Amino acid sequence: MTDTTQPVIEACELVVEYGKGAQARRAVDGVSFAVQAGECVGFIGANGAGKSTTLKTLMGFIFAQSGGARIFGLPPGAVESRRRIGYLPEVALYYPFMKARELLELYGGLHGMTRAQLREKIPPMLERVGLGERGEELLKSYSKGMQQRLGIAQALIADPEALIFDELSSGLDPIGRHDLRRVLLELKSKGRTIFFSSHELTEVEALCDRVIMIHQGRIVTQKPVAELLKPLNLFEIRFADINGELPTEVKEFNPARQGSEWTLRLDDLERYTRALDALRRSGCEVRGARSLTQSLEDYFISLVEEARS
Repeated sequence: MTDTTQPVIEACELVVEYGKGAQARRAVDGVSFAVQAGECVGFIGANGAGKSTTLKTLMGFIFAQSGGARIFGLPPGAVESRRRIGYLPEVALYYPFMKARELLELYGGLHGMTRAQLREKIPPMLERVGLGERGEELLKSYSKGMQQRLGIAQALIADPEALIFDELSSGLDPIGRHDLRRVLLELKSKGRTIFFSSHELTEVEALCDRVIMIHQGRIVTQKPVAELLKPLNLFEIRFADINGELPTEVKEFNPARQGSEWTLRLDDLERYTRALDALRRSGCEVRGARSLTQSLEDYFISLVEEARS
């Protein structure tokens, strides 16, 4: 069972480099974060930001130059922790002359499942990921989307306590993404720990409790999704003052002058309502009021541009 007193996944000042000497390139630069039991955390960033390198280091596939990582309190790659994790790599390459059923038997066996358990679990698992009629087909006939569905099945087959997915919905069409989201929401409701990287920010918004943004190997921000989304919903009020004077009760909202008008931008509906009431009471002329919604994608791009500068 998962020990809820310690993080399931933990990185501390993690530094990973490719190459040596003058040719060394730092892919992960002092990354620190923790994922608690039962959390669903999205790990997002542009191509080359360091997402896959971080996940591979957590799994023990590559080694850090400094810093550390632990899974279930154990070093990366420990057999005891590996059996408690379902992992989906960014690029899954399967033997083309193997059948889907055989692949799940292989991965389930590596997790310690018995033949009887596999016979019972494989058919419903294939059905669950939309491959119910394709279990006896050779993998060379599978499309990229079907291989991704099979990769998800191998990650889930042993009912692991934690899931680590690199590029969660790579190759999936809209129906596949919808099906995957349904499966992950079900696992989340059962208390599974989920940590995944993704380019699909709508998935992050729909699934995650918390988001970690990384750029050029460094964490830009990490926040609960609710806190992250709050400033994305803005309210704007344009108004004219009275005889060039700004009423005292309006000053608390910190308006900015733009020519002959003042502009208020607020990220809270309650403050927006209070500001409108204060303007009306003070006799100011309200010339416009509207909501300004910024997408998570736009917000992410603005953070990346800020980090670049």
